[in-house]
Amino acid sequence: MLAGLVSHPWAYPALEVVHIVGIALLFGGLLVFELRMLGFAHELPAPKLARLTLLPALVGFGLCAATGLTMFSTQPGELLANTAFRIKLLLIGLAGVNAVWFHVRGGVAANGAVPKLQCLLSLGFWLAVIICGRWIAYI
Repeated sequence: MLAGLVSHPWAYPALEVVHIVGIALLFGGLLVFELRMLGFAHELPAPKLARLTLLPALVGFGLCAATGLTMFSTQPGELLANTAFRIKLLLIGLAGVNAVWFHVRGGVAANGAVPKLQCLLSLGFWLAVIICGRWIAYI
C-alpha cells in the first residue's frame, strides 16, 4: 500500500483531501458546539446541539487519524525531525487532555468560567493544530 501511495500520482493528494475533509468535520462540529458553550445562541439547547455536533466531530477525528497515520508512514523520519509536526502532535495531545477534562468536569452540564476557558482552549489548540499541519511542508 505504501508503495502505491508514493508511486501513484493521485494517491497522496487524494489522501490529503480526505484529511482536509476530516479537519472540516472535526473543527466545524467543535466550533458550533463551543460557540454555544461560550454563550452564543442561547436558544439552542446545549445537550441537543452536542448530540448533533459530536458525531461529525468524531468522524472527522477518525478520518484525520487514519489519513494522518497513513501519510506519516510514508516518511516517518522526515516528519519526526520536523518541528511543526512535533508541535502538532503535542497540541493534539493537549486538545485530547482538555476534552477529557471537560467531560470529567461535567461536560455540557458544566457552568462557569472553567468550561468556557476549556472551550476557548479547545478552539485554540485545534486552530494551532491546523496551522502547524500547514507549516509542516515549509519547515
